[in-house]
Order: sequence, then C-alpha cells, then structure tokens
Amino acid sequence: MTNIRLTKPTIAVLETLLSATSDAPAWGLSICRDADLGPGTVYPILDRLTERGWITSHEETGPHPGRPARRFYELTGVGRRSALEALESRRARRFGLGLTGGTS
Repeated sequence: MTNIRLTKPTIAVLETLLSATSDAPAWGLSICRDADLGPGTVYPILDRLTERGWITSHEETGPHPGRPARRFYELTGVGRRSALEALESRRARRFGLGLTGGTS
C-alpha cells in the first residue's frame, strides 16, 4: 500500500470518513456536503483511496424510493490506521510538534 498525498481536499474527505458511524454512514453526496467539496473533487479522491486499500464501498440495499441507491464508503482497518497516522504526522510537522530523540 502506498501513501497518499495529503492535500486539503483529501484531508477533508479523510476527516469526514473518520467521523462516519454505522448510524450515520458516509455516502457520496454526504461526503461532498460535510467536506464542503464538489463531486468532481470528492469522487476522484474516493477512487484513489479505494485503489490504495484505505476504503471499501457498497451499495445501499434497503428501499430508496424516488432516488438511486446510495454508495456507502467506509475506512478499512488499515485505512483508518493510515489516515490517523498521516493526519497526526501532518499536524506534528505543521505545528512543529515532531518528537526528537534524546534528552535536553
């Protein structure tokens, strides 16, 4: 599995996926809404995350009268760990909180 480039849109999508629950799963347009991004940005990110094994998706199986079935997206175990590590590493670099060896 390769790392993914953490652009602002990718971070927004990962944070949305991390906050999803079984009671409130992430689906395409809800990710767009919650990440405040358009579908032309979100769906390619979801494709890249799927290719790298960070997320899986499945189609809605329950009734969905008057609209197409939703596609739900969920972080895999590896994807969740990778996303958390990547976001934490980015925060540490960004705010200068990286750990250094030795004692002072």
